[in-house]
Amino acid sequence: MAGTKIEISGPKSLFSNEFLCNSTSLLNSRKTRTVEVRKPVAATAALTAVQIVAKLIELDSVKVIPETPVQFTVSGQVTVEYDAMEQMKELMFNWWDSSKTTIDAQRGVFLQLVSSDIDPRTGKAKVSKEAILDWSRDLPINADKFVTHEVQFLVDGSFGVPGAILVTNKNSKELYLKSITLEGFLHFDCQSWVQPEKLHPEKRIFFTNKAYLPNETPMGLRELREKELRELRGNGEGVRVLSDRIYDYDVYNDLGNPDKGPEFARPVLGGQRRPYPRRCRTGRPSTKSDPKSESPVNETTPMYVPRDEAFGGEKKRSVDAGSWKGMMNNLFPFFKHSTDSDSVNSFADINNLYKESRNHSNFPVESTADAFKFDPPNIVSRDASCCLRDDEFGRFTLAGMNPISIERLKVFPPVSKLDPSIYGPTQSALREEHLISHLDGMSVQKAIERKKLFTLDYHDAFLPFLNSINAHPDRKAYATRTIFLLTQMGTLKPIAIELSLPSTNPFKPSKQVITPPVDATTCWQWQLAKAHVCSNDSGAHELIQHWLRTHACMEPFIIAARRHLSAMHPILKLLHPHMRYTMDINARARELLVSAGGIIESLFSTKECSMEITSFAYKNWRFDMESLPADLIRRGVAELDPTEPHGIKLLIEDYPYANDGLLIWSAIERLVKDYVNYYYPDSNSIQSDPELNTWYYESINVGHADLRHESWWPNLSTPKDLVSILTTLIWISSAKHAALNFGQYHYGGYVPVRPSYMRRLIPNEDDPEYQSFISDPEGYFLSSLPSLREMAFLMSILEILSTHSEDEEYLGDRKELSTWRGSPEIIEAFYRFSMEMKAIEKEIEKRNSDTKLRNRCGAGVSPYQLLVPASEPGVSCRGVPNSISI
Repeated sequence: MAGTKIEISGPKSLFSNEFLCNSTSLLNSRKTRTVEVRKPVAATAALTAVQIVAKLIELDSVKVIPETPVQFTVSGQVTVEYDAMEQMKELMFNWWDSSKTTIDAQRGVFLQLVSSDIDPRTGKAKVSKEAILDWSRDLPINADKFVTHEVQFLVDGSFGVPGAILVTNKNSKELYLKSITLEGFLHFDCQSWVQPEKLHPEKRIFFTNKAYLPNETPMGLRELREKELRELRGNGEGVRVLSDRIYDYDVYNDLGNPDKGPEFARPVLGGQRRPYPRRCRTGRPSTKSDPKSESPVNETTPMYVPRDEAFGGEKKRSVDAGSWKGMMNNLFPFFKHSTDSDSVNSFADINNLYKESRNHSNFPVESTADAFKFDPPNIVSRDASCCLRDDEFGRFTLAGMNPISIERLKVFPPVSKLDPSIYGPTQSALREEHLISHLDGMSVQKAIERKKLFTLDYHDAFLPFLNSINAHPDRKAYATRTIFLLTQMGTLKPIAIELSLPSTNPFKPSKQVITPPVDATTCWQWQLAKAHVCSNDSGAHELIQHWLRTHACMEPFIIAARRHLSAMHPILKLLHPHMRYTMDINARARELLVSAGGIIESLFSTKECSMEITSFAYKNWRFDMESLPADLIRRGVAELDPTEPHGIKLLIEDYPYANDGLLIWSAIERLVKDYVNYYYPDSNSIQSDPELNTWYYESINVGHADLRHESWWPNLSTPKDLVSILTTLIWISSAKHAALNFGQYHYGGYVPVRPSYMRRLIPNEDDPEYQSFISDPEGYFLSSLPSLREMAFLMSILEILSTHSEDEEYLGDRKELSTWRGSPEIIEAFYRFSMEMKAIEKEIEKRNSDTKLRNRCGAGVSPYQLLVPASEPGVSCRGVPNSISI
């Protein structure tokens, strides 16, 4: 006759001390004694085991009574984001709803524990009874931002270790679930929006913080791991709504608005003709005028990013506040004299846009209007020169807002790679006679051999688009090449500028060379030539180096990671901070910055060609060249040298971006190496991870589909391969983006030094404008710059883009280390990395005070701080956030 099993002893707590130490299941961590009986009896602590057995033998029964398992209460703390205004609305709604005759009693948040173990009877994961969290009747009106609520779970004694929680939101509004903690030590770092069940009926799945490779996943969690990833993948269909968490790919077909007029039509980027990285799919309907173009954002189809990628409250408030301040700074200078022309008549007109500098009195301002004027950028507050000096020009290529375009000159004269049948002769107009007097007695060939000549070459990037650009009456541009000499003091000195136009007249030269001045006329020609180079550099920086090489090229890796790396995967946990807000800022950029008629087209020389220029540049993009050492070697500014601390030798010893960047690169590489080797001890562990390999495969073959056949893509076969790939991704997301972004206002906020576009070309002697230039060269220079209104608009945008928000997370500040509670090696690695960031900050401060380093220290020289890891909120010209978040 079947009997009933009775446990003689056992703790009435789910988590024993043995579990705390070893994280073993309850059933295995406790010693239990069972006997088979005919008639159930109550076991007491006073009876010995022998007495119990004897007593049971005496009893008889003809009925089998089902087993009643021992149950336990598990305490939990659920932390949610709290919004006083929204909670008040919810309170009023619930009060009104409760006054009706029919009321839905099923309100609240339902939570259910899932065991890491399989129930042998069902073959499914064990689950607890649902616990209900309902604060709708007792809303804490004066609570902090985050509120923690207590909850009790009831589980069977054989439940085992909880590995996941299922959450159902039966309230009327979405809920931000920050974290759940069981018994004070088992953590679920949720950080996610949970939608109302009526919108998304599926139960949300949250796993414990413990990281598992796919083949190590506890049996009870394997089905949920796969289910969670399936829910995150799209199928290429449907219109996405704001509450969705779906990650899918699309081409850039959302940049134009042909329904508004043909001048707002833009070509689709992505495909063989115009290759481009993929973006996150939104599914908005096509435009009426062009079925290939996606309709722009509007009230019925708002901007979509997966819900958990969207800006948090503090970030959104920071951006909105910056936009409001920028708008006031932009408009206020024109309120008082709204009927006046906004043309620039003198440098004083420009200087009057800024607050008075304490160090320089030539920026006058009425004190009553001080709040609505701009803070002087670094270069203005330290050096009030109206035009760009040669030493500044050279220094900014190494320690400015675009320090990654300078290359060593290897061939002279330079040769274009463009098709000569389309763009004319490939030969440069530069000759030895242009340079020889500036080479300190060397010939050009000798200077090249000694690695003393460097170049800023925008010829091929801009020449194909100049006809379109120069067709605009207020836009005039050249395709420029600048030659620099590396001086004995370690600085770069500009010695020649080549200005090229499309070859339209065989009898009129399309290229001219401007050299350093010898008289008043050539002085202003030289200033205009440098301004045109800076205009090229501004466009190349914003569109190619900044937007394309960081924002756009990172997004496919993020989409693929969300689609194929489980929340439990250690690589996703490593990368998670470095993906924060990137998809949101990219979506905002497509809507406002790089769209037809958007900010870039309005404020830069490239106009409607802007995004096509980035597609043209993407053809030459290489992921294997995006690591800092590889990039420096590719540009010829460094050479391999195993005797050097970072394995390479800089040919420009005082190169602040490279010097500081290598410190951060090496620290990231060490952290990633420790991390990867902990989880992947050998090549087999890499090759047997399906999630990891699918992520990398899809990043290339779908996310970067137009370059998928290139042979230069790194292999992913060994731990060393993975270290290189991850280090590069983290470098791009953090330090590289920081160096290109957060100096924009301080290095680009004084337009005469760095104009975003020019309105006039440099006149030759036979041009009608030449006499105007000769009679008033300063007036001609000023009339070549953007208008005052556009200057103010540009400075507003640069200030917003250069601002750190209150909730910024910086490199070295790792949160949620409880993920690796059982892995002290990982926690130690993160701690060392944090200490290295602090040491790097001190080292940079030391370098900035070294008078021998003339590219970062000297009279009127702004210290190079863009790669100092930490920063205060605001426009600080320093700080390295974890991710591309602005």
